[in-house]
Amino acid sequence: MAEDQPKKVIHEPEACSDPPPPPPPPSDPPAAEPAEEKTVIPPPAEEKPDDSKAIVVVEKCEEAEEKKPEGSRDRDAVLARVATEKRLSLIQAWEESEKSKAENKAQKKVSAVAAWENSKKANIEAELKKIEEKLEKKKAEYVEKMKNKVAMVHKAAEEKRAMVEAKRGEDLLKAEEIAAKYRATGTAPKKLLGFF
Repeated sequence: MAEDQPKKVIHEPEACSDPPPPPPPPSDPPAAEPAEEKTVIPPPAEEKPDDSKAIVVVEKCEEAEEKKPEGSRDRDAVLARVATEKRLSLIQAWEESEKSKAENKAQKKVSAVAAWENSKKANIEAELKKIEEKLEKKKAEYVEKMKNKVAMVHKAAEEKRAMVEAKRGEDLLKAEEIAAKYRATGTAPKKLLGFF
């Protein structure tokens, strides 16, 4: 019976040592490293049939039971803090994701507007070039027409000059013939040059 009791005592410490008290919470934990705040579980004590060890383990178990309400409160506070930090980090990650989505969406729309603007500008410039070519062609046609008109006017002027010269020549010949006739007949002309 004496051996049965120590075995029972040994099993009891294992039950007590399963929920070890968490380490004391740090005074000011960094927000960026929530993974380091995990509780460290010490390895279970080795079972030995030594009676003195069993008694010592029982004493530790009693001390753990005495500290349990305090450790449990600390553990709850640490777990609550970890849960809060986890929730805040998830919210922050979601916020950054949404901001990134908004930035990407805005950037996509801005690039679409720039592409639309470039397309419209290219169309307008092409239309302007087409109009300029059309105007250049019309201008060339009008210049050609004007040159033809100038050539026709010059030709008409030359013809008129030639007619005037021919008429002058005829008039001079006629005047010479009449003068010769007057000289031959000895008569004076009835009309003078306008002196009288």
